[in-house]
Amino acid sequence: MYLLFPGRHHVLTAYQADFLREAAPAGTTVVWAVTSSNHHTTKRNPIPFDRREAAIERFSMATGLRSLVVGVTDTPPTDDFAEVTVKAIEAGTDDAVRLSPENTVVACSTPEVAKLYERLGYQVIGVEPEGVARPWDVLLMIAAGNDEWRSLAHPATVDVFDRYRLDAQVRRCVNDPVVGDDGGLTTTRDYKTYADAFETAADRKWAQIKDFVRPGRILDIGCATGATLQLVDGDPRFHESDLIGVEVARHLYAECVHKKEQRFFDNPNVYFYQRNMLGAAVFPPRSIDTTLTLALTHEIWSYADGSRAETVQRFVDGLFAHTAPGGVWINSDVCGPAEPDRPVVLALDDSDGVNAEPVELESLADPAAHVRTLSTRARFFQFAQDFRRNARVPFAYTLQGRHPVLRLADAMDFLTRKDYADNWLSETHEQFCGLSFADWTTIAQSAGFTLDPSSKPWRNNWVITNRIAPVASLTTPDGDPVDWPDTHQLLIARRS
Repeated sequence: MYLLFPGRHHVLTAYQADFLREAAPAGTTVVWAVTSSNHHTTKRNPIPFDRREAAIERFSMATGLRSLVVGVTDTPPTDDFAEVTVKAIEAGTDDAVRLSPENTVVACSTPEVAKLYERLGYQVIGVEPEGVARPWDVLLMIAAGNDEWRSLAHPATVDVFDRYRLDAQVRRCVNDPVVGDDGGLTTTRDYKTYADAFETAADRKWAQIKDFVRPGRILDIGCATGATLQLVDGDPRFHESDLIGVEVARHLYAECVHKKEQRFFDNPNVYFYQRNMLGAAVFPPRSIDTTLTLALTHEIWSYADGSRAETVQRFVDGLFAHTAPGGVWINSDVCGPAEPDRPVVLALDDSDGVNAEPVELESLADPAAHVRTLSTRARFFQFAQDFRRNARVPFAYTLQGRHPVLRLADAMDFLTRKDYADNWLSETHEQFCGLSFADWTTIAQSAGFTLDPSSKPWRNNWVITNRIAPVASLTTPDGDPVDWPDTHQLLIARRS
């Protein structure tokens, strides 16, 4: 006979031990279906499967239960959840365990999930009655720093949490202001598009920065798919260096781990962390020789919790703290124009698509398809609506005839993003032009860095020539042409 116990099982409680002793008499095997087993370091699933499995095994030994632990891969919400779980157990035990309503009782306290098993004919018994703390309640106590969790959790969980410092990991994941429930920056981001873009741009970015990289411990923050570290790995100058990638988005981090497993790297000293660098320090003081931030710092600015300026300064202060004497921070990213508040008139093509009014894109089945139909001018007004809401910026403009009049920085924020239809809703959370190169220089110097003379703002002329100039122009309110401003920066910051 089997007792099926589905759940995420991040925390095991003392109450569950008493319950299972009663519900699983001699001869019964408790089948722990650990759901979302492929997720970890997210708000919804902060604890890795191997740590959860270790606690369950210790719990089973302490309580005298005969247990089987099977990981169930995360699935989108589905009415077939119960059937999927039963099949996953069959596959996870090589068909040695076949659950059926005739040989299995299900233990579950979530009414919606219980109904799915009942629909298949299983008898379901509740676990925690009203008034008893459930595992997620205990986990939230850990996240809040409330030590009462120790009196509610089973000693097996307490032991594993203490040995692996999982309480700190729970606090970091659950309280993270940037990362969503499933480990992404936004729920609308198409990570395949992002991954493809990072892979394509890696060679160009490496050519720009490679002469400034110092051997030793080389850290790539926001490493995406690990493409840049692959190029570092292929450079003989760095064959004895440690290569370290930090990526906050679960989807991209998983690709980094996959590459390492598939031996994309020759250097054995390649390590990946899934971590938000805005939290506690990840690396010891003065321990990193080169830090790379490629297409990252505008995200630090955009997703800041509270004061954006203070968040960015705190981030750069942290970079300086972990940089070794003689080390370098290399920042390649977008930036705002030198005169962000300069008023400009933005003339936009209205013949290259449909001139529709802004809509609520979230209500559409395919927002990207709608954006692609819009003219450049119509995209401006759609962008204004979405950018104000998602990026929490004023984006003020008036009309001079049919043409918007606005800040130069705001005009460039639109022009540099107008073609990002696939990730429109995600991209409108981000502000490319929040800080100018002069602003980034001040931040780096305030942290203690000295700027290398090679540091500079620059203009992506390919984008201007091929994407922007054919459909847009800038003039002063008096009608004088305005040159296209710088769009990017290369900042080489050294610690003496």
